[in-house]
Amino acid sequence: MIAKISCAALHGVDAFEVRLEVDFSRAGLPAFNMVGLAEGAVREAGSRVFTALRNCGCAVPTGRVTVNLAPADCRKAGSAYDLPLALALLAATGKLNPEVLTGFYCLGELSLNGEVRPIPGVLPVALLAKEAGAGGLIVPRGNAAEAALVEGLPVYGVAALADALELLQGADGAAGRLLAGAPERNELAESLLAFPLDYAEVKGQAHAKRAMEIAAAGGHNILLVGPPGSGKTMLARRLPGIMPPLDFEEALEVTKIYSVAGQLKSGQALVAQRPFRAPHHTTSYAGLVGGTGYPKPGEISLAHRGVLFLDELPEFQKHSLEILRQPLEAGQITLSRAAQSVDYPANFMLVAAMNPCPCGYYGSGGAGNRPDETAGRPCTCSPAAVRRYRGKLSGPLLDRFDLHLEVPAVSYSDFLSQSEERESRPSRLSGPSGLDGSAAMRERVLAARVRQAARYAGTGCRCNADLDGRLLEEHCSLRHLDRAGQDFLEQAMRRLGFSARAHSRILRVARSIADLEGEADVRVGHLAEALNCRVLDRPLDSADEGGR
Repeated sequence: MIAKISCAALHGVDAFEVRLEVDFSRAGLPAFNMVGLAEGAVREAGSRVFTALRNCGCAVPTGRVTVNLAPADCRKAGSAYDLPLALALLAATGKLNPEVLTGFYCLGELSLNGEVRPIPGVLPVALLAKEAGAGGLIVPRGNAAEAALVEGLPVYGVAALADALELLQGADGAAGRLLAGAPERNELAESLLAFPLDYAEVKGQAHAKRAMEIAAAGGHNILLVGPPGSGKTMLARRLPGIMPPLDFEEALEVTKIYSVAGQLKSGQALVAQRPFRAPHHTTSYAGLVGGTGYPKPGEISLAHRGVLFLDELPEFQKHSLEILRQPLEAGQITLSRAAQSVDYPANFMLVAAMNPCPCGYYGSGGAGNRPDETAGRPCTCSPAAVRRYRGKLSGPLLDRFDLHLEVPAVSYSDFLSQSEERESRPSRLSGPSGLDGSAAMRERVLAARVRQAARYAGTGCRCNADLDGRLLEEHCSLRHLDRAGQDFLEQAMRRLGFSARAHSRILRVARSIADLEGEADVRVGHLAEALNCRVLDRPLDSADEGGR
């Protein structure tokens, strides 16, 4: 007798249908054969399923069992096939009516005593089942909240094999008891805004907070350069708190990735806040970009729609850094392995931090300090060592950063109090945002994003950092500048030797500054502030005279 049930396999962050077919025959010697390009964990399902059925009092008769996973030319991995295999095996042996399996999608790992354990990748399968018009989805109870995000699809969360049997056999009240309810949108909306870190906790660094606000307003990548202890990590970790909250569609995108990667907590329905990923500089190439022999999302995909923070940037492996160039431009990463080639979303804001030199104190030997302050710690590196250190970052990679910002050591007076900054704001870069907390900064960022959404409506462009090609020419090109702005940018290009990519990024950043100030046009002041946020484009000898 043959029984069939629908389950699914993953390809990237999407799912495709797998038809699990079981044939049971008493003819011949007892055997268990599985075909259909199954990985090791899938082939081991037979031992788990037979033991679970026996311990649940549903032991199947001895015979020849053949299992086919169709389509047979696509690889299947993981333990999600245990529960559908158990149900199909019961149907094939006559202990369950095969017709009750029709219309259901089913996933779940079985323990040896028949409990159903959570598995990764349920949300993409729920979306597939909804698109296929399935009559219901049977998943582990720990995954039910995640699957219930898909509206219009009945989701049944089972804690044990016995629950699934009650549901399929139509036991009284089983469907109502196991049906998972969708989470309330209001509760999700509240969790989107709950971010524990605040820029009000950062002492001093008014110009750095202003730059972080600009980056958040336009979705720009930013590189922070400064000595140890200057607050680079504090600034980076608070960035998600001023970024616009995820809308529901973005949250679904992020949740799919975390579900496939197996990083959703049991019972967690949605990744409601923008991700912040901070891998260590010893992270391997595969850990950063994703995949080993069988592709899996890496850190850059887990940072999708959020922030990827790379501290001690020059200490990362060079080939790992260079691979970032593709996702920074395309918003996705393509992984080609011997087994298959998959695309993972990777549209993130890159925030990186580095010391100015190997010892970390280049430029902090007293230059720029106020008269009432002591000089900083002197740099012990030779000019050649500084150049070698900064040379670990290629020009094409640096071009991908819209802002390069110096973050000097915090002065003693700033550490004690910010009263001096309230009385005097010496530069445009310090701006009024320098003394604000995250709430006020977020309001300005949201207002800037609203202007961008109205400007780019219907184009697929979400923020200024996405401007490219025709859209860049249409909304942020030289012809949109007045004569003073064109002359200013031309002189800067000639003096600093910008690449065409750096030129475009300066225009995008200037556009974001104008949006923060509610200006319709980009002016010279906006261009000047954008240029002040690209310190690594200046010659090393003139970047800071106080290093030696």
